[in-house]
Parts: sequence; C-alpha cells; structure tokens
Amino acid sequence: MNLGDLAANVLQQQRSTPDLIADALREAILRGIFQEGQSLRQDEIAAQFGVSRIPVREALRQLEAEGLVTLQLNRGATVSALSPAEAQEICEIRSALETTAIQLAIPQLRESDLEKAALILDATNQTTDAARWATLNWEFHAVLYTPANRPRLLTMIKTLHVNIDRYVRLQMEKMNYLEKSQKEHYQLLDACRQRDAKAAVKVLKRHIDTAGEELVAYLEQNRSDR
Repeated sequence: MNLGDLAANVLQQQRSTPDLIADALREAILRGIFQEGQSLRQDEIAAQFGVSRIPVREALRQLEAEGLVTLQLNRGATVSALSPAEAQEICEIRSALETTAIQLAIPQLRESDLEKAALILDATNQTTDAARWATLNWEFHAVLYTPANRPRLLTMIKTLHVNIDRYVRLQMEKMNYLEKSQKEHYQLLDACRQRDAKAAVKVLKRHIDTAGEELVAYLEQNRSDR
C-alpha cells in the first residue's frame, strides 16, 4: 500500500477535504510509508489528491497538532521523530488520564459495552496485522472509556495513542508484545465486569507503565543502532 492507495480510499468518504487528506497522511505515517524526518512536499501531496495546496496545508496543521508532523518556516513539513524522553512523558500522561477515565466510566458501563469490548478482544486474537491490531487496541480502550462521558478527556487520550501508535506497531512486530498486552486487556475487562474500579486502575496503570518502559527501551536501542 502507498499514499496513492490511501488517497483513493479516503476520497470516497463524505468529509471535508482537509480531514480526508489528514486521514490518509496520518495512516501513511503510522504504516511507515513516511518515515520520521522525511520531508512532506505540499505540491506533491496536492497533486496526489488532485487538490490545491490549501487543504494540504490545513491537513498538515492537523497532524502538527497531533504531534505527527513538524512545520518549520522556510523548511516546510517533516514527519516528527519521537525521542525516548518524549515517549516516557506521553506514557506518564496516558497513565494519569486513562486511569481517571476508567474510574469515571466503570459506574456507567453497560453490559453491551462489556460485550463489545469482549468481541474486540476476540477479533484481536485473530489478527496478525500490526495496523489492524493498533486499530482494535484503540477501539477496546475507547469502548471502556466512552461511558465516562468526558469527550475532551477521550480526545486527549486518543491523541496520545496516535502519537506513539507507529512505534508501538514496530514494537509489536519485533517483540512478543501482543500476547502480554492481550492478557492485561482481559484482566482489565474482568475488573470492569466486577465493577472494581480499584482493580481496574491497578491493571490499567501497570499495562500502560510496562508498555511505556518497553517502548522507551526500544526507542533507545533503535537510536543507538543508527
């Protein structure tokens, strides 16, 4: 798959052009089609989508806000690189926000929410594709957090997930990450079924902190190998 394929897919959707372009570029970055530090030429992207540079510029600003793109005066846009220190900070913030979200959500969880979360985990067990796994991973967490009825909090959490998603995909492909992650997901779901907020927070914090430690170690090793 390349940017042209992604462009064709998103342009079939009924959404604003900058949003569609942002979706395609985001997925290209997450899939590694665009590597960290790579220049994103607005004229080439505009030609790929058959649009002017204006919606491309707006799309790049969206991705800058998500931490995926860096915009510099007279230098244009480049794919952002995530340092080990930045990854650690993101995971620390995730831990604080997501444990808050699960505490707020548990009293509001319905059986249908729990059933949907279980189905997502079943689907995750069936996939070997890192991109698909990443999508399902977010869907699982979002199902459990959404009943908290804190849309701004959920948006902040999703942005943090996007920030590290491309590295987690690489991490999953190179390490035995999925099996451990799934085990912790089932533990979290069990705590939610029991309406045990204290246990859920404990499992979730360990889940995020451990993943963060492994990601930081992976990034440090990756940087040292260059």
